[in-house]
Amino acid sequence: MADIRWADLIEQRPDLAEAGRGLLYQFSVGLAFLSTVRRDGGPRVHPICPLLTDDGMYGFITSSPKCEDLRRDGRYALHSFPTDGNEDAFYVTGTAVELFDGDVRDTLSRQFLRERPTINLSISDLGEQQLFEFRLNSCLVTRTNGYGDPNPRHEIWHAR
Repeated sequence: MADIRWADLIEQRPDLAEAGRGLLYQFSVGLAFLSTVRRDGGPRVHPICPLLTDDGMYGFITSSPKCEDLRRDGRYALHSFPTDGNEDAFYVTGTAVELFDGDVRDTLSRQFLRERPTINLSISDLGEQQLFEFRLNSCLVTRTNGYGDPNPRHEIWHAR
């Protein structure tokens, strides 16, 4: 089964895409934890600022071990930051694909800077980072009624 784009999740399960967007952007910018696969097969976890558009889920990644992990073995898992007041969460798995399209990079660079007007970066600063699209294979949305909810509600989806 091939991984799909964020746009396909919006089409197939708009409720899950909307919940995911809300949880990833709960702090006005995309924030999540990214898990990659190390060369020895073990997990590596990092914070990341995902970018969501109507088409895809993307991320700029500096030259780093996580970037090399994604180039070597594109499998990833991404989990939203914890929320205030409950244990709601969004989790997605799939394969990351490195992108080299200059137009896509320019559009996403502008979006990244627009979403973060207080940081002192320019488009050229982002040019030193690699751009990846995170394709989706599965996702999980968890909804709770606060911390310690004995009956969390889990909605699981798999790409078709």
